Amino acid sequence: MARRETSRRTPRAARTGPAPLWADPNYRLFLALQCLSALGDSFSHVAIPLLVLHQTGSVAQMGLVTGLTGLASIVTGLFAGVVADRVDRRRLLALTDVARCALIGVVPLVWLFATPLWLLYTVVPVAAVFSMLFQVAYVTVVPAIVGPGQILKANSHLFGAYAVASAGGPMLAGFVAAASGPAAALAIDAATFAVSAVGILFVRMRPTGEVPGTPARPTGATPGPGRGSGRDGERDGQPDSERDGEPDGERYGERGGVRAEFLAGARFLWRHPVLRPLTVLLALVTFLTYGLTDVVVYHVKQGLGHGDSTVGYVLTAGTLGTLGASFAVDRMRRRLGFGPSWVAVHVAAGLAVAALGLTGNVPAVAVLVAVVLFCTGVAGICSMSLRQEVTPGHLLGRVTSVFWTTHNALGPLGAAAVTAAAGTWGVGPVCLGVGGSVVAVAFTATATGLGRSRAGRRE
Repeated sequence: MARRETSRRTPRAARTGPAPLWADPNYRLFLALQCLSALGDSFSHVAIPLLVLHQTGSVAQMGLVTGLTGLASIVTGLFAGVVADRVDRRRLLALTDVARCALIGVVPLVWLFATPLWLLYTVVPVAAVFSMLFQVAYVTVVPAIVGPGQILKANSHLFGAYAVASAGGPMLAGFVAAASGPAAALAIDAATFAVSAVGILFVRMRPTGEVPGTPARPTGATPGPGRGSGRDGERDGQPDSERDGEPDGERYGERGGVRAEFLAGARFLWRHPVLRPLTVLLALVTFLTYGLTDVVVYHVKQGLGHGDSTVGYVLTAGTLGTLGASFAVDRMRRRLGFGPSWVAVHVAAGLAVAALGLTGNVPAVAVLVAVVLFCTGVAGICSMSLRQEVTPGHLLGRVTSVFWTTHNALGPLGAAAVTAAAGTWGVGPVCLGVGGSVVAVAFTATATGLGRSRAGRRE
């Protein structure tokens, strides 16, 4: 009898720890709001290129809008992390949603009376400013909503929710655009921002002292919201023994104004043996692929001669790749570790992009787009989770901001160059060149700390 009772108690003790994510209504609310937001984003993802294409018929003009949007994101990244680390992050999320609702909502209202293309060149980049603020703040709040051992799984759920919402979004956007015009699809996106802004106010986030693993804020540091930092003895990616002798303010980078705070995130990123090469190599990948969606839209409409609804089908099929990534990433990272996973998926993505240049039918294009988004989804979930795991919470906004600003810096130039090249020489040669270059970047990673990293691998 004693043995039986012991055997019954043991599994119960083994279950102590963080509650399952799905059992947390607060997490479910946050997940649902992000799913709704992704649904709205997918409408804009289709509608904005179609608006430009309807007005100009030029893939280069589509690339110009994409480039301006990327440029706005890069400039915002210089201060977005400082803002996210200084203010109440929940309020920041709500305010950015309200701003994007107003900005995106202006376009369909004006389009009822006129179709000024300059409005898109103005509104879309300004909306990108608030989008970058939202994205940086969003990354910082995930560790404040879930436990420290649940970050990768939470990111997988979030990416999966995005994929589910985005799977129906482009198809619905294509139908709306075909029936009522692309501007109507933007009106739906504006409405989702309004709902998200209200809903986020009901999401509970742990304050600094309640986040598991949060280090004590050093004496004299600027007060503000902080987040969990990870393992003791390695709070910012460096053992404590290497940090002795540093003044508290310099150690945490929270003195000296906005410039010093931004540079604190840059120093942490540059000193980390995995995040440094990851940032550099992603900058090259982003340059190559930033305008890829515009190229696909142009290829389907102009090259293959299909309509707006077909564009929606193709992009919907592509998002199923992101859904697959959310299911596969945890197992892949546990088996291979971070570095080999990142290299493998980028090799596969490069081959898929190259194959796009050889494909002349819509189903094959849809499958290849799904492969590309599967690969970039796995890489994105892994890199975001790693950054959240190794970065001290009160630096997470700045590190995220510097990371995105740096690796997106070449994106606008890449979008302009790739779309202009596609308009001049055709989609085929451009996709072959882009795909081969992505494969080369992936193999370059094997010679760096990124390629050798086995973070997350279970022996």
